[in-house]
Amino acid sequence: MDQLKQIHAQTITIGLARFTYITSKLLAFSAMSDIDYAHTILNQTNTPTIFDYNSLILGYSKTSKQEMGILLYTQMRNNRIEPNARTFPVLIKTCDCISSLLQVHGHVVKLGNVFDVYVTSSLIYMYSNLKAVELAIQVFEESSYKNVVCCTSLITGCFNNGLVDEACKVFDEMPERNDVSYSAMISGLVRNELFNKAFELFLHLKQSGLVKPNRPLLLTILTACGKIGALDKGKNIHHQLLEESFTFDLEIDTALLDFYAKCGDIEKAEDIFIKMRYKDVATWSSMIMGLATNGRNESAIKLFEEMTHKGPVPTDITFIAVLVACNHKSLVTQAWCLIGKMFKVFGIQPGIEHYGCMVDIFARSGQLKGAEILINLMPMEPDEAIWGSFLHGCLTHSEICLGERAGKRLIELDPSHSGRYVGLANMYADIGRWENVIRLRNMMVERKVDNTPSWSFIEVDGVVHKFFVHDQFHPRVNDLCEILQILNKLSMNQ
Repeated sequence: MDQLKQIHAQTITIGLARFTYITSKLLAFSAMSDIDYAHTILNQTNTPTIFDYNSLILGYSKTSKQEMGILLYTQMRNNRIEPNARTFPVLIKTCDCISSLLQVHGHVVKLGNVFDVYVTSSLIYMYSNLKAVELAIQVFEESSYKNVVCCTSLITGCFNNGLVDEACKVFDEMPERNDVSYSAMISGLVRNELFNKAFELFLHLKQSGLVKPNRPLLLTILTACGKIGALDKGKNIHHQLLEESFTFDLEIDTALLDFYAKCGDIEKAEDIFIKMRYKDVATWSSMIMGLATNGRNESAIKLFEEMTHKGPVPTDITFIAVLVACNHKSLVTQAWCLIGKMFKVFGIQPGIEHYGCMVDIFARSGQLKGAEILINLMPMEPDEAIWGSFLHGCLTHSEICLGERAGKRLIELDPSHSGRYVGLANMYADIGRWENVIRLRNMMVERKVDNTPSWSFIEVDGVVHKFFVHDQFHPRVNDLCEILQILNKLSMNQ
């Protein structure tokens, strides 16, 4: 921007600023770097063009001042400038509520742009983003040309709103598919925790050879492998990246590091980290978190100290990672020092996640009075996660009175979550207060709270097995029960 301002000054000095082509180029560049400066150029232009307005609307769509896009469009129409094919796709992205999007949609229809496939896909995308999926589906169904772009937009929108069956239906009926549509489908399945389906579709894609997996798709599958601990599948993705000569840049290396750390192979994660020529703050943060969650707490804290001396400037996420390391070791004093350094040295205001880590550290170490004082002194309202950590600490250290207060507060904050009632009921059951247990059960029935069962999963021979509490539906449940009985007998005989 400094260089651009110098050039702009030169154009004014030598009289070239009156030429539309030059000012349009200056405005377009500024809109991507300094939106206020770009708007100033527009205001100083005698005859702004549709290119100028499109550039500025696009610039505002990428800022927190999105609503300015609608105001600019209104100004443009008042100046009798007609929108073109590029106007509506960017204008739609500046809509921050349904009412403004409906008004823009009305102009799209009125001016005959409803048949433009990019406008259609933008409408589908924004309606879905604003949780109006039924309107997104309506736009899609009314479109006369449902190409791969429109289909992919609707698939993403349905998945983002939990409409898995609808997304699958659109995908199955697509006349053609490309790497982007497969990527949208697989990443959507992963976001909705349908890991087996995601892996099956990825395997089908590889075996068919119809579409070559692209980089974002491979990174999505790698992320899924990390989430469920599918080490073998992730290793195969790593080998595929090597075989197909993908460029191992910062993004891929960080994703691989994060995957191996989450799967428990912290040595491999460290090896990748050490060999990386360039590491950004996300890389350092991932490595610190990986060490912390794999029980290498001292190493995590040491790496953080190394980062502060020769690495990039830590962010709020980095401090969450190092506080997790303190959490596992109950290093209360160390954690307080880190919070102080975070604010005084790096100017980062502690957020609710950092306070949550501190409450968890206090609760785990049995300093429940300190945890309660911290909760009361927090500058923001404590959320369910913080009260949940506090309740867990109370249960672990048999602090019944404090636990009762925390449990009641949790139910007030999240009355539809079955786990809140169950946690408090279990505490009452442990001390024999059965009348309170019955009262909580009745309260759940009266409020129609569904008792959502807990579950876990494990990958065996490339298949992800998901188990619920008291699960009797797994095809090998009898074999599993027999093995558990054998293990129980062996442990009793030791």
